Amino acid sequence: MSGRRRSSGGSRPTPPHDTYPLGLRVAGRLVIVVGGGPVALRRVRGLLAAGARVRVIAPDVVPEIASLVSAGAIERITRGYCDGDLDGAWLVHTATGDPEVDARVAGDAELLRTFCVTAGDAALGSAWVPAVARTPVTDAAGRPAGDLAVAVTAGRDPRRAVRVRDAVVAGLDDGSLPLRAVRDAGESHATRPGRVALVGGGPGDAGLITVRGRRLLAAAHVVVVDRLAPRSLLAGLGDDVEVVDVGKTSGHHPVPQEEITALLVARALAGRDVVRLKGGDPYVFGRGGEELDACRAAGIEVEVVPGVTSAVSVPAAAGIPVTHRGLARGFSVLTGHDDVGQVPGGTDHTLVLLMGVTRLADTARALVAAGRPADTPVAVVEDGFGARQRTTVGTLADIADRARAVGVQAPAVTVVGDVVRRSPAWTGPASAHGAAHTAAAPAVRTS
Repeated sequence: MSGRRRSSGGSRPTPPHDTYPLGLRVAGRLVIVVGGGPVALRRVRGLLAAGARVRVIAPDVVPEIASLVSAGAIERITRGYCDGDLDGAWLVHTATGDPEVDARVAGDAELLRTFCVTAGDAALGSAWVPAVARTPVTDAAGRPAGDLAVAVTAGRDPRRAVRVRDAVVAGLDDGSLPLRAVRDAGESHATRPGRVALVGGGPGDAGLITVRGRRLLAAAHVVVVDRLAPRSLLAGLGDDVEVVDVGKTSGHHPVPQEEITALLVARALAGRDVVRLKGGDPYVFGRGGEELDACRAAGIEVEVVPGVTSAVSVPAAAGIPVTHRGLARGFSVLTGHDDVGQVPGGTDHTLVLLMGVTRLADTARALVAAGRPADTPVAVVEDGFGARQRTTVGTLADIADRARAVGVQAPAVTVVGDVVRRSPAWTGPASAHGAAHTAAAPAVRTS
């Protein structure tokens, strides 16, 4: 019979490992550190943080260890290592810098069946210290719940272990790795209210959500998601996370806003932590204020996480700044359903229209009637940061015809004003009769 173990899921042999990863509870237990230098100091600090009773054996120690001894935090035997010094120890660390002494300590520990970490030559030891980091976590109610410990061993390559550890911690901090507690430490959901986070997901690119938003998403029990939110992030959620799709399209609202708001309240009152994942920013035509008011009226804690609004980011993706020295000193953001004729300013005041593709011709006529020149540059940016991003440019006189000719579709952001000349898609002069065209590829990417 082969001595190799086999995985339960298939026939491929699993090679044996030379270590068994394990966490040790050393609180109140005697751990001996042989050596008094900087490496020994690091070991002492880590052991004290874990609550161990630490005894240092060394003729000389660094000042920090001496201070710990003076303060009564650790014990010290002021001499070199001797036979019998390991009696009663649960764990031993040796870091003397003398290979012969370290080997002797390791050998004695082996005879006593006490695990030993050898700093000078890891092969001599029976245990190894991983690269460790601790990330603060909260319980399901948002209260501090200690730390999540990350410990990495890397084939006795400490520098590689540190790099991997740091990468994992970064993923936990930015929410790209899951942080939500699966076991509620004996507390049922029904015994406490959940929380609601209104998270602005940005223009749809997963890289443009804030770190705070992604961290909350990783800790959510329920995610209520809009059509234009960064949906690729949903694939990283656990199988036990409830995802509710309430996406709307022009003229088709399968889940009315009142039902969405009621859903947030009901899930939170049931003890679930809810993330309302929106496209753009929750407060820029996102009805976030209504949802916040309803949750607060029900006694639910609400956090609002701002997002990168498409009103600014999508024009930027097409190379159009909404303000630019010498071209535009300010900008207004409206939906395509608003009365655009009431917007102040001429061509030097940028107008950004959201959700207005179907009324583009009416909008252009209204702006001209309100006093804007017919040759005012206009750009329509479709699917900003998406796979089919495209910029169509023209003027108030002809943009509706140009958009109709190329089949412009929602989602799209329309920009009106002189700043459109900054777009690589713009090839015409200031005259309304200049040439303009459609650019299929994004000219500028900000992610």
